[in-house]
Amino acid sequence: MELDAWLRSQMGAATAMFMGRVRDVAMDGRALEVLELSHYPGLCERLIDTSARQLLQQHGARSALVLHRVGRLLPGELIVLVAISADRRGPAQRCCAALLEALKHDAPFWKREWSHGEGTWLSENTPL
Repeated sequence: MELDAWLRSQMGAATAMFMGRVRDVAMDGRALEVLELSHYPGLCERLIDTSARQLLQQHGARSALVLHRVGRLLPGELIVLVAISADRRGPAQRCCAALLEALKHDAPFWKREWSHGEGTWLSENTPL
């Protein structure tokens, strides 16, 4: 619903979008049962908003929508959506990719993978 409302409000000719799902394999190769995602409420959203505004300006895009879930998520569930509106596809696509990388590497999320009833905190992100 939030995506539909955002799309209806956009005036740009191009929209680039990324939707990410929880993988079914943990970083250590075991089957993933649950991904637990925590964040610092308020701070996390402000940092994402700041990154989005900077990247929109840098890439010449118009607007961004970022939705990122927290809590306990099952493999296959949607975890993140990044949508960018711009006047052309190039700026939209580049900004979308840059914002996704900023989320992966700069936003204060903490991830714990659960496999065989054992939780492991992740100290790094998955590679591009």
